[in-house]
Amino acid sequence: MAESDLHDDSATTPHDDSHHSHGGAAHGSVREYVVGLILSIVLTAIPFGLVMTGALSEMITVTLILLCAVGQIMVQLVFFLHMNTSSEQMWNTVSAIFVVVLVAILIVGSIWIMQHLNHNMLMGH
Repeated sequence: MAESDLHDDSATTPHDDSHHSHGGAAHGSVREYVVGLILSIVLTAIPFGLVMTGALSEMITVTLILLCAVGQIMVQLVFFLHMNTSSEQMWNTVSAIFVVVLVAILIVGSIWIMQHLNHNMLMGH
């Protein structure tokens, strides 16, 4: 028997694609999608309930809405876009961090400029 026959067992076992790369596309299990869906529903229901009942002060409600929004983003990234710290996902993670920093600079810079323009325009009154 040749050495290649010892290592070629594809005829006797079914083909398994779980170890092959699909060009960076990750696939999740049904369990992961269900967990992601449940977390998304909970993170949507909490702010909705807070606003509808008005049980907490406005500042606490806004803070909790923002925290749930950040949690919702994380759930979407991890459970549905399958972003993680693996080497295959590193460029996706780096580009996502870059986009978040860029948007933060844009928003904070715009608010800062508008605030200073507003302050400088009211100085003459």
